[in-house]
Amino acid sequence: MDKPQIEYPTRWGFKLIGRDKKTLLACIKEVMGEKEHLCSVGNASKTGKFHSYNASCEVESQEERDRIFKYFQDHKDVDMVI
Repeated sequence: MDKPQIEYPTRWGFKLIGRDKKTLLACIKEVMGEKEHLCSVGNASKTGKFHSYNASCEVESQEERDRIFKYFQDHKDVDMVI
């Protein structure tokens, strides 16, 4: 099965899941830096233990998209990134 062809630049979204809303938001600001981006609050788990944020930005290439994903993935305050 072929991977879909993605035309760059394109807007790409990341869903971040973690335990603390403030640190997740700080992580998004840290990773995005000066890059223009959108950020919205996602869902919280039933117990309130996990929270999510949706972040999106324009990416110029597959490499940039992968780099941002990896920053989020490796960040200590992010439990999961989709």
